[in-house]
Amino acid sequence: MTFKKEVLLVFLIANIFTINSQIPKLTKKDSTIVSSWIFGIGFNVVDDSDDRFHKLFDFKDGWNAVPFPSRLSIGKYFKSGFGLEAITSYNKYKKGKIADGLPLTNDKDYYSIDSRLSYDLNKIIGETGWFDPYIGAGVGYTHANDISKGTYNGVLGFRTWFSDRLGLDINTSGKWTMNNNYTDHLQHAVGVVYRFHIKKELTEEGKAKLELINAENEKTRINDSIIVVNKMAEEARLLNERLEKEKEAKRLAELEKEKTELRNKIQNEIDSLQDIYFALNSPHLTVSSKNILTKLVSILNKYPKLLLEISSHTDSRGSSIYNQKLSERRLKSVLDYLFDNGIETSRIEGRAHGEEQLVNECDDKTKCSEVKHQQNRRSEIKIISY
Repeated sequence: MTFKKEVLLVFLIANIFTINSQIPKLTKKDSTIVSSWIFGIGFNVVDDSDDRFHKLFDFKDGWNAVPFPSRLSIGKYFKSGFGLEAITSYNKYKKGKIADGLPLTNDKDYYSIDSRLSYDLNKIIGETGWFDPYIGAGVGYTHANDISKGTYNGVLGFRTWFSDRLGLDINTSGKWTMNNNYTDHLQHAVGVVYRFHIKKELTEEGKAKLELINAENEKTRINDSIIVVNKMAEEARLLNERLEKEKEAKRLAELEKEKTELRNKIQNEIDSLQDIYFALNSPHLTVSSKNILTKLVSILNKYPKLLLEISSHTDSRGSSIYNQKLSERRLKSVLDYLFDNGIETSRIEGRAHGEEQLVNECDDKTKCSEVKHQQNRRSEIKIISY
């Protein structure tokens, strides 16, 4: 590389770093939630004193509340700013409180189910991100003071958000009865709200920033392409070398995979055979053991390169010398059966272990049932190569 080309390369790299340092970055503030579901749980206060909304803060005589969560809500809110919500509430009018203009002589239950259409006032005043005032209207059903009535509802409230999902909802609803013979009432509510199935979009400021980012990225791409031209030949060589290595690695991996799959297949076929067991003090094959060995012969014929190790064992009863000899005789019975059925001696490696490799606790010092001793009088099959 000549001196002039080196200077040009240094200049281009420095220019790219300068451009990158000036490119703005999108942040959380550049996006806003445009639609979601909102679930809420909280408390409600009912003022049913029939004062036509004049004594709004008559806590002592007019307000009714219970000391536990008494309001549930669920709603879907759309990009347009409108939302549909369903609300259910429970309350209790206390004895001595004013309801329908008269003092109560007994406690009375309050139930309500309401639906409403609301509108996010941020669509008018501008997005604040954390503060969402809203108004709404709807209809509902209320059972209070032993009276059931339909209502027309109007609501004014706001939500303040601590995060994208969790917030606080405070609102007041006026509920006007559909039947003029009954009284209107107020219902105040405060509770925690949780937002889910959130959909976000960029704000206008975010869209403008994104356009600027895209423009700056395009400048960077053009500058990068100049450098890429100078490195193209070297990268092509490295790419070709890497592809050859990957091709070879893939070929070896496929061979290893095929080898593993074959081993697993053979192992599964061997594992599907039942264990070869012997009677007490007997080296002779049972009918069941011969059937198992016949199946093993089929497997060996199916895979002509398969080499196996067969080991024979005894239980702990009798002397170790006797048991060693007995396991050797048992091994001979197994091998003779295989060799008599056409299996080459070079394909089988035999091991006789006597009582050295028990599969359970039944040693010379432990009393065991015949069933447990039977588990040790066995011949085992192991793959050496395939």
